[in-house]
Amino acid sequence: MVDTDVVETPKTGGSQLHSTKVNKHLEVEVDLGHLLASDPNEVNLKELRSGNPDKYLQNLARDNTQVLFNKIWTLPFERVDDVVVTKLPKPEYILPREKRVPKGDNLTKWQAYAKEKGITKKKKTKLVWDELVNQWVPRYGYRRAAAEHEKDWVLEVPQNADPYEDQFEKRTEAKSERVAKNELQRLKNIARSRKVEVPSTGLLPNERPSKDELHQAAVVAKVATASLGKFQKKLPDEKPLKNSGKKRKFESVNQDHGAEKSKNLDVLDKILNKKPLLDVEKAVNRHVSTNFAAADDNDDDDGGSKKQKRGGKANKPQKNSKIKKGPARKGSFKKGRAAPRSKPKKKKH
Repeated sequence: MVDTDVVETPKTGGSQLHSTKVNKHLEVEVDLGHLLASDPNEVNLKELRSGNPDKYLQNLARDNTQVLFNKIWTLPFERVDDVVVTKLPKPEYILPREKRVPKGDNLTKWQAYAKEKGITKKKKTKLVWDELVNQWVPRYGYRRAAAEHEKDWVLEVPQNADPYEDQFEKRTEAKSERVAKNELQRLKNIARSRKVEVPSTGLLPNERPSKDELHQAAVVAKVATASLGKFQKKLPDEKPLKNSGKKRKFESVNQDHGAEKSKNLDVLDKILNKKPLLDVEKAVNRHVSTNFAAADDNDDDDGGSKKQKRGGKANKPQKNSKIKKGPARKGSFKKGRAAPRSKPKKKKH
């Protein structure tokens, strides 16, 4: 039996108040951080199934609540504005949730970079003293633009620029481009936080897109179909996109046993058989060329004993013989005569 009590309440008048003392076979588990009380004691089925079950449940709830309040009064408390205040300890019991804990917003590129580099945002004043204008100017806003106009009332023309070009208009266009770029980046950050797929390539807003940009945008539009452009017709003289790459083709995992065995044996033969492979055609051609070169050297070593006279039968072209015609040169030989073969230098033994 476990007794949990703080103060015995006296009897007043004719009505009797309940005592703060509660008797339990097993101690009630209390988590003051959540103001939670769990009763592990067994329920009395006999009283629950009696004629008045509501009264039994009310008494059971009242006793467990009394145990919880008794634990609260054991904590240190103080009085603030005639009110008794106590500080609850850290919760111990893990309460189940119906839904997941909400996640924070995804960081933008700048926020992620600042977090990685340890850059902290410092609060800046709204007004800045400008020495040229000699007055306090807003750091940003419409009055800032008026101050900039007063300060930059004249602009220097660069050396390589057109002297008749309006520099004020050029500065305005550059500012509008920066604003558009920042807006595009903001929309990309929103799409990334909401997990919306945005094409990384395509036709960006440009008044005069180049040929490569138009071709890239056409390829992106073609691949955006359900079949990934498989059934799209190609344009006339259409070239593939640069640096597009090809998909690698892998062999099927479920192959025939015989094909896989033969493939592994071929790999094993190439590893074990280290003899070089013989190219028969290449070897025969090399052998024939060396024989012809040796025969030419033998003819030259004879000293030209079998020389024929000019204009002889040996030098006359036969009817069935074919003479290769080369480009004409200065001092070429007469028609019908074969050009003499240059005599190679003799080898020194």
